[in-house]
Amino acid sequence: MKQIALDIGLSTGPSLANFYAGPNVAAHHHMASWIQHADSHAGKPPVPTYLWGAQGSGKTHLLKAAREGLREHGARVGWLSPREMPGDFDDGWAAVVLDDVHLYSAEQQHLAFNWFVNAQTHCKPVLAAGQAAPAHLDLREDLRTRLGWGHVFQLHRLNEQEGRSVLRQEADARGVFLSDEVMDFMWHRFSRDLGSLMELLDHMDGYALQTRRAITIPLIKSMLENT
Repeated sequence: MKQIALDIGLSTGPSLANFYAGPNVAAHHHMASWIQHADSHAGKPPVPTYLWGAQGSGKTHLLKAAREGLREHGARVGWLSPREMPGDFDDGWAAVVLDDVHLYSAEQQHLAFNWFVNAQTHCKPVLAAGQAAPAHLDLREDLRTRLGWGHVFQLHRLNEQEGRSVLRQEADARGVFLSDEVMDFMWHRFSRDLGSLMELLDHMDGYALQTRRAITIPLIKSMLENT
């Protein structure tokens, strides 16, 4: 059965508070400490952190949570992803964040290496993520080895039981009832990574309130037809 990927914006941005750790507790705790101490490395180059795992395991969520956590304290962050080509390193950044490094072009790899070296020179932390372990990244050697010499965490996607449990808890917290039939429909008809399912739940909740209807499969189908 074809799964549907919704293009729906989150009502609230990614944060550590709305990251459901499941089997990724160690990485979650590390990121909490990373945010807290990101600006306390004066005089000593901090050890970089690299997160890796399959799509939907929460890598980008944690990277964005780190960026937003620093922004809340008025800090600026250098962000590089395959979808953009920003400028040179800025020594006013509090940290450098490199997302989806496995997809970097040769030019982006050159920029990422430059940022990495400058970040170390200016004692700024580096946080990066990709789908493969450092040793298996198809990147230039000097960048690949630097990504792998610090803290490395593998992230795992939640299994079906964990994902359903989290959805049920989130629905209960909202005062929303999800029948087993609705849960089955959500799980088998939409992208199964937790971020997408949470976006779907958020959108369904809003649509149900707007239409003053309970969340049912017909309501979901009506929502898809009218949004």
